Amino acid sequence: MKFKLSLATQIFIGLILGIIVGGIFYGSETAQSVLQPFGDLFLRLIKLIVVPIVLSSIIVAIAGVGDLKSVGKLGGKSLIYFIGMTLIAIAIGLISANIFQPGSGLNMNNLNQTDISGYIDTSHEQEGKSIVDTVLHIVPTNPIQALVEGDMLAIIFFAVVLGLGIAAIGERGKTALNFFEGISHAMFYVTNLFMKYAPIGVFALIGVTISKYGFASLIPLAKLALTVYGTMIFFVLVILGIMAKIIGYSIFKLIKVIKEELILAFSTSSSETVLPRIMDKMQQVGAPKHISTFVIPTGYSFNLDGSVLYQAIASLFVAQMYGIHLSIGQQIMLMLVLMITSKGMAGVPGVSFVVLLATFGTMGLPAEGLMFIVGIDRILDMGRTAVNVVGNSLAALVVAKWEGQFNPNEEVDNTQKA
Repeated sequence: MKFKLSLATQIFIGLILGIIVGGIFYGSETAQSVLQPFGDLFLRLIKLIVVPIVLSSIIVAIAGVGDLKSVGKLGGKSLIYFIGMTLIAIAIGLISANIFQPGSGLNMNNLNQTDISGYIDTSHEQEGKSIVDTVLHIVPTNPIQALVEGDMLAIIFFAVVLGLGIAAIGERGKTALNFFEGISHAMFYVTNLFMKYAPIGVFALIGVTISKYGFASLIPLAKLALTVYGTMIFFVLVILGIMAKIIGYSIFKLIKVIKEELILAFSTSSSETVLPRIMDKMQQVGAPKHISTFVIPTGYSFNLDGSVLYQAIASLFVAQMYGIHLSIGQQIMLMLVLMITSKGMAGVPGVSFVVLLATFGTMGLPAEGLMFIVGIDRILDMGRTAVNVVGNSLAALVVAKWEGQFNPNEEVDNTQKA
């Protein structure tokens, strides 16, 4: 028999080897410059396919539904779920930070500081935008420009509108529908082709991360890192586990189904790398195509459970570090501000820090406190990216169940796409 490693195993091996190599060449700029192009190539390959696959999949899915009322119900239910889970994630983060007090008694003189001026500039740009401006931005004045810039919310809006238009004209829309179906099938094939390079990309990206930051950077902020990761594990296994149980599914089965994608998202700190495969996997699990292809890309902007949970802990961490006491009322206000800012800045580069800066400005917390945690942000980002992936995968199943269209498939082959 021919021995063959599964893709998940190959990616995991790449992850371990990358950690080892990064540790050996810690602080070596030469090693980083050698590895970085291999990692960048993988990210560029994935970004190459994300826009066409989201556009074509949503158009095909919405055209298949063909009913404006049904699409509106789907969007409304998705938004309600996203807001509900966001508030729960923020609350869990605040509770955890209050219990474990990661910033209390910390000697700031022992911490490295990192420049955050770039994030501050971006934050100032975003502060001038109102909620109305953010909503209006979802409607593109030029869909081609939205496609070029990768503006995901605008792309989703355009795809939904075009899909409804194709459905409305019946037979005359068949040619357009067949075209986008062909694009969708072709891009999923290309995705599977590109994924063969994933182990090398993971090896390079994690190698660069460890070589640049090392595990030594975690020592002064070990309590923060442990609080963040411990809380994220609790959130996935307990909170998302209960939600999965409610819809008649197991969170452990879900994690098993998407284990390749979780390792990949964790090691690259990028949700985009797994978007196409997550949509495909959730269809295999039992969520209809029109639900998985709508809910998951939308959730990438509106349902970032791991990110908001981290932002809640980081906010209290900085407050505790400076000895600032936030009352229950102030923490409730913090929760609401985080919920609004996290939704209003979807798609902004470095969104987690930009959200924190905007929140700090509203709550009167010292923005310079973030300089102490930027150095380990990449390592924390790996965990919150993985949580975001689990949260959005489950969201598709929950909305499918809510729509009465969830048909669980207990036997999903993890190797068939390898």
